[in-house]
Amino acid sequence: MAEAGKVSGVFGAIVEVTLRPDVQAGPHHIVRVRDIRGRQITLELAERRPDNVCRCIALSSTFGLQRNAVVEITGEVLSVPPASSLFGRVVNVLGEPIDGKGALPAAEKIPVHGARRKRSIQDMTVRLRNNYELMETGIKIIDLLFPFIRGSKTGILGGAALGKTMLILEIIHNVIHRHQGVCIFSGVGERIREGNELYHEFVERDLLKNSILLFGQMNESAGVRFESAHSGVALAEMLRDEGKNVLFFIDNIFRFAQAGSELSALLGRIPSETGYQPTLTSEIGELHERIDSFGSGSITSVEAIYVPSDDLTDPAVVTIFSHLNSILSLSRSHAQKGVYPAVHPLESFSGHLSAKIIGDAHYAISQEVLRYFQRYEELQRIVSLIGKGELSAEEKILYERAAKLRNFLTQPFFTVEHYTGRSGVFVSLEETLAGCQEILSGRLDDLGEERFYMRGALVDIRR
Repeated sequence: MAEAGKVSGVFGAIVEVTLRPDVQAGPHHIVRVRDIRGRQITLELAERRPDNVCRCIALSSTFGLQRNAVVEITGEVLSVPPASSLFGRVVNVLGEPIDGKGALPAAEKIPVHGARRKRSIQDMTVRLRNNYELMETGIKIIDLLFPFIRGSKTGILGGAALGKTMLILEIIHNVIHRHQGVCIFSGVGERIREGNELYHEFVERDLLKNSILLFGQMNESAGVRFESAHSGVALAEMLRDEGKNVLFFIDNIFRFAQAGSELSALLGRIPSETGYQPTLTSEIGELHERIDSFGSGSITSVEAIYVPSDDLTDPAVVTIFSHLNSILSLSRSHAQKGVYPAVHPLESFSGHLSAKIIGDAHYAISQEVLRYFQRYEELQRIVSLIGKGELSAEEKILYERAAKLRNFLTQPFFTVEHYTGRSGVFVSLEETLAGCQEILSGRLDDLGEERFYMRGALVDIRR
């Protein structure tokens, strides 16, 4: 490769490069340069000014990079290998293996930011026809109140230490075993420890053979964290276009927005009034527009959303909300009481909780459960002030049944068995509906609420 220019400045994750006037390169082209020790650093061209000064996003550490270092351009754009060659592997943002299992077989790479497939009338017809295909997760509170639909986008919302990653792991475990799908997990800006635990969990549960793990971790540059989400989507698109049903997990989508904010500041863009990058809406929108279904293939996404300081009005969080079909809000008060999964049913939302989608019987039970939970919250305030003894007989019955429903919708997870000592359970939708119906009807009023805590179906509770 011939010399294409030289490094003129390094600003953290942004490297400024001056190219020769005759060099043809535009956005997303790969620029390579070596540091003082000879280590190769990969850059992605982000902006090119008329004076041939380019600003590039570093996709590896820039430590040791010096001014006037020679840069080379091969004409390649940011690309990843075909998804079919990556099953069972752990890769980085460039699709390079980082699991110590050797090199990948040589194959033509696919651009991460390639042209999106155009929708045809046939694609749209098939998509609408398959839009309401339910996916059973085996997690009672999700199947009852926030049903998973193939091709939908679901966000798991919560602050630190509320169990977002554990819930995602359980969904992956249950859905892959139940529906025999393929999984792409894109770790965006999370801890190395969590990535290591995730890998060993996939190995232990025999999930890795149907999965691709891609990481851009917290200790890596903002460019890596930003582009790892796009690389993950590109892999999901490849498998979808092959007719596969893809489960696409992002942990954590807020870190994607945060990395974009860091890059925007380093690129010299003036922030918006909220303090985030002016391109926040378009960046999140472009990513989510690629999570789509065509023909017989589909992409069903589940995204963990970190909420800074538990502030649901954070601009990045609100922007992400607008692209989701369902939101599972994890509650700190539930977690403190040991109610796991800590999903708050009244603060969460599902756009698919409709009789036309889930059926009349399921819808009727879900609405009655929500009514009980709403009344339970109101009565809890009264009980905290004057005690349970001051409730009327009708209110006492409702209060106790709601407490049983709350406990019934907890369950032990397969993926945390070695932490809790409890064996995980998969509860079918029919068993969940039957259990809720029994509690609502009053046929289980003689049982204490503690009997329902961290158990499976009714058959386990009645033992």
